[in-house]
Order: sequence, then structure tokens, then C-alpha cells
Amino acid sequence: MAGLLDGQVALVTGGSRGIGRAICLELAKHGAMVAVNYVANEAAAREVVAEITKSGDKAGAYQGDVADYASAQAMVKQVIADLGPVRVLVNNAGATADRTLARMSPEEWAKPIRTNIDGLFNVTSAVWGPMGEAGGGHVVVLSSIVGETGRLGLVNYGTSKAAAIGFVRGAAREGARFKIHVNAVAPGFIDTDMIGGLNEEQRQRVQAESLLGRFGTAEEIASMVRYIVTEGTYITGAVFDVNGGMFIG
Repeated sequence: MAGLLDGQVALVTGGSRGIGRAICLELAKHGAMVAVNYVANEAAAREVVAEITKSGDKAGAYQGDVADYASAQAMVKQVIADLGPVRVLVNNAGATADRTLARMSPEEWAKPIRTNIDGLFNVTSAVWGPMGEAGGGHVVVLSSIVGETGRLGLVNYGTSKAAAIGFVRGAAREGARFKIHVNAVAPGFIDTDMIGGLNEEQRQRVQAESLLGRFGTAEEIASMVRYIVTEGTYITGAVFDVNGGMFIG
């Protein structure tokens, strides 16, 4: 049976674990050739590739630090050389450095900004021209509920994720004439290793903020991303909140 993404190259930054891993598997399931980007954990990235290829689908692992312009651009060039123009880009790679504002160092402030904001430009600018020349495509940015509501000890991360929404809105205006759709997914609290430091009391308190009374799963975020890039023919500049109703809980 033909897949909705057959013949399309999908690049997922930070694709070796958590939400990124789930997105890679979901896009591959629908026929995409998946480029699994990683910065340090090659073994984890190759595990994702192996899981995709054992089903007969095509994937490859590509090292590159999205926070570094030269590294990100070289990574994208290699993906295009190996697989062809990227038609689906998922900017998932993210970094945190939790600290209250009064105690935050310049290095802690800069860490999520470099990855979560500079990384958007570094990678998206590299795929933009070839994507437009190939007939367009989809750019999906992973924002966060923290970028919309704020959170104690996450001023740096929240700032980066709020700025990501501004990036989406501006890029959507520029991309429309090239048939490039640009959208964001803003997850709530998802049960991955990024919340692994919470103790049981903290976990219960955060879950209680959701109308659904639980954390989301990486697969639920991946499903939303898949919907956007396969069904979102009249969607651009939008932010999809996947947070279990935390805004109104």
C-alpha cells in the first residue's frame, strides 16, 4: 500500500530519542525516507535507523550540532546529497538549562537560545532553497506550552520556545509563495527523559494541571506532526497545542 509520504525526504533534528525518535518512526511508517539527526549519541540514532530499515523503509543517521551554523549546514548538505531535497523538516532538537532568573548564569541563559532558536535558522535556512525548488514542503517546529504560559525556573527555555512561534509566523509568510508550509506543535508535559528529574509528588502535581490528568506520550506528538505534513494542505503559520487541556484546566 502506498504511503502518504512515499518518495519524500524527512529530516528530524534530535531524532535519536524521545519525541524525535517517535516522529522518525511515524514518518517512516507513512513512507518517508528519514534522516535521523543527532549531535552526540550515535548509537541511539543508529538504533532508530535499524528499527526503520528492518521494515524495509529507508533511513540514515546524520551527525550535526544544530546550534553550530557550519555543522548544521554541512549536515543538511550531506542529507541532500544522499537522499535528495528535504521535503519535510521537523525542528525537534532542544536544550534546557533550568535555573531561576536570579541564579541563572550567562551560559545557562545561552544554552537553550543557541539550540532552540539559532538551531531553527541554522537548519531551516539550509533546507529552504532546495525545498522550494523541489516544489515546496513542510517545516514543523517543536515549541512548548512553556513558551505560551511561562514556568518557574524556565525563563530561558520559555523565551526560546516563545521565539520559535515568532519564527513560525514570519517564515510562514515568506514560505507561502514557495509552497512551503511552516507550523508549530506546542506540547504540554510529555513523558520522556526531559521530565525524568521530577519526583513522584512533582509528577502528580504537574499531571493534575491537565484536564486529562496525565502526561502526554511521544507518540501523540508524532501523530500531530504526521497529520500536519500529510493532511495540512491549507494550514500554515499555525500553532497546535497538544497539552491535555492545560490552558483551561
